[in-house]
Amino acid sequence: MENFVKIKCGKMYDGLKPAFQENTEILICGKYIKEVGRNLPMPEGTEIIDLSDRTVTPGLIDAHVHPQFFHWRDVYLDTIYNSNGYRALATYHTAEKSLYGGFTTIRSIGWFRESYELDVKRAINEGYLPGARMVVAPHLIASSGSHGDMSQVARNNPAIADFLESTYSGTGNGPDFFRAAVRRDKKLGADFIKIMATGGFATPNDDPDDIQMSDCEFEAVFDTARELKIGVTAHVYGPRLMQKLIGYGIQGMEHGSLMDKETAKMFEDTGTYLVPTFCPYQDAIEGDEESMAMKSPAFRHKLHVYQDRLRKGREVILESNIKLGYGTDFVTVHDNFEHGWEYSSWLRSGADPFRALQAATKNNAEICGIEKIAGTIEPGKYADIAGWKRDLLKDENALRDCSFVMKEGVRYKAESYIDL
Repeated sequence: MENFVKIKCGKMYDGLKPAFQENTEILICGKYIKEVGRNLPMPEGTEIIDLSDRTVTPGLIDAHVHPQFFHWRDVYLDTIYNSNGYRALATYHTAEKSLYGGFTTIRSIGWFRESYELDVKRAINEGYLPGARMVVAPHLIASSGSHGDMSQVARNNPAIADFLESTYSGTGNGPDFFRAAVRRDKKLGADFIKIMATGGFATPNDDPDDIQMSDCEFEAVFDTARELKIGVTAHVYGPRLMQKLIGYGIQGMEHGSLMDKETAKMFEDTGTYLVPTFCPYQDAIEGDEESMAMKSPAFRHKLHVYQDRLRKGREVILESNIKLGYGTDFVTVHDNFEHGWEYSSWLRSGADPFRALQAATKNNAEICGIEKIAGTIEPGKYADIAGWKRDLLKDENALRDCSFVMKEGVRYKAESYIDL
């Protein structure tokens, strides 16, 4: 016997149009949305869920998550102290907390050590554990000494640093290494490939404008990925590298925080997506010294050096027509399941709320390659549904306060992370 559920929505954002629809109903049959409209017929035995006091959205998607640790202060300790099993447990904890917060899909963007994220994804998909759907790049594929080489934490002891690097299956040098790394991740079941193409803000001896892979290494990655039919994204900040990667035919990039108008036009012309991860740099944008003080001295120094370019880059991104995703990249200040903080940064930066919502729904479903099953509320999609009592157009904290969540037709307890 088919199981029917009807959700009565006060307001509904369907991921398709930049507007709220009033007094809409969603009829669900099993895992799937069967019909969307008003005054829908009810098969006998239909369960009614009344969300007429809430705004209903598709289950949200965070396209840039590092789920492998329990607390953001553990990130650098993870280099030495945490086992693969501990990382797997942390990954599941993140997926579970994400689901309860209204984010029904997370895109895990890679880690420098084995984390068994693919096993966590499998256990969730097979129904053994409740958690957000996972789209996974198992490793950060990176060159020695790059932003993706976490052995830098032991840089004052070269022997230990070299030993640590030798344990990172995604870190190496030369086209043969990068070709093999892409092949290995594809073999393991990666959904996409993540390369660490540039320096960063948190690591001590590199720079956000650096290019940390050679042309022959880039060619090895993109040629191999093209033959294996797997997408590639890249950690990148500066225009010079972004333009180079567009030339290689990359599908999309992460961060892009130092964007300029010429590069933005290239993104627009090629349809290259960008997941801009605004929140980690919000303190620099606003000059919040108290928040910046929670970061390492090297991190703080770079934020001050690049402060003006970060501000200008954000303006360029939001004034552009680039296809934007929604991603948090929380490895400092906020925990990795507190995805709603990114919404605050979008609104505080003057973004149209509907653009942020589209980034976290339809756009991210396309970026994750799950657009046939998720990202919008329409017939035939999975019944991934979230409900919110706060005003999504005016309240920057709205997405930190989930009050209803359903994934694939199953209702889960909703949790508010507003007081964390």
